[in-house]
Amino acid sequence: DINMKAQDLRIVLKQHELWINSDRKEGSCADLSGQDLTGANLSWANLHGANLSGADLRGANLRCTNLANADLTGANLYYANLSDADLHGANLHGANLSGVYLRRVRLIDANLSCADLRGADLRGADLNGTNLADAKLTGTKMPEGFINKQKIKVKKSSETELSGPDV
Repeated sequence: DINMKAQDLRIVLKQHELWINSDRKEGSCADLSGQDLTGANLSWANLHGANLSGADLRGANLRCTNLANADLTGANLYYANLSDADLHGANLHGANLSGVYLRRVRLIDANLSCADLRGADLRGADLNGTNLADAKLTGTKMPEGFINKQKIKVKKSSETELSGPDV
């Protein structure tokens, strides 16, 4: 892992915001892959389409962060706060989301296949179109009535155990 200084992170975020606001003509897409961002405060950041694959985001504050279409493949988000974040279309294949606070998160069409969601709190999350194939869900707090109301893809494995209202 590569430790990233706060000043360097601010520069990456500013360049990424410029990239988004200029319709990808200026600045650059944030590449935070493999970075050590443990405990970082990225609340309200716009990381739409950013590369955070393999990033260490343990305990990070990602509340209200825009991570739509971001690549978080294999990222470690252990006990991060992602409440009210937008993860629409994000790739979280194989990510560690155990104990993560995901209340009211938009996970529409997100890929959570093979992700570890044990003990995560997904109450109020929008899981429409979410791929949960082979995800570890033991002890996960799921949205009320999510099996009946939302179209998700779940492939049960020996690790898959759903708990919560209406499950």
